[in-house]
Amino acid sequence: VQLQASGGGLVQAGGSLRLSCAASGRTFRTLSMGWFRQAPGKEREFVAAIKSNGGSEFYADSVKGRFTMSRDNVKNTVNLQMNSLKPEDTAVYYCAASSGLINSSIRRSDQYYYWGQGTQVTVSS
Repeated sequence: VQLQASGGGLVQAGGSLRLSCAASGRTFRTLSMGWFRQAPGKEREFVAAIKSNGGSEFYADSVKGRFTMSRDNVKNTVNLQMNSLKPEDTAVYYCAASSGLINSSIRRSDQYYYWGQGTQVTVSS
């Protein structure tokens, strides 16, 4: 599976960005997809995830109500709509994919087999 993330950039606090991740290489609809982020000097952290059937979404408490993840199983893409951005959202954002994830493991980065290259999101105050 190859993952290509895009859509990062510089935005002022309170603004919005939309990240996209395009997947290729195998049957996309069988994959659970996740977004993680890593700020300088910090560990990679879970942001959001969506199950393979698209029926369940999961969010970190820090982004709940501001970020929305969606998937398009025709276009083989996932999106992360980020609203009301805060300076603490500044990080490199990575999309990830794996099959067979259960709810209790979907937030764990070590459960994902495939990773994209990351896209920088910078939120200025």
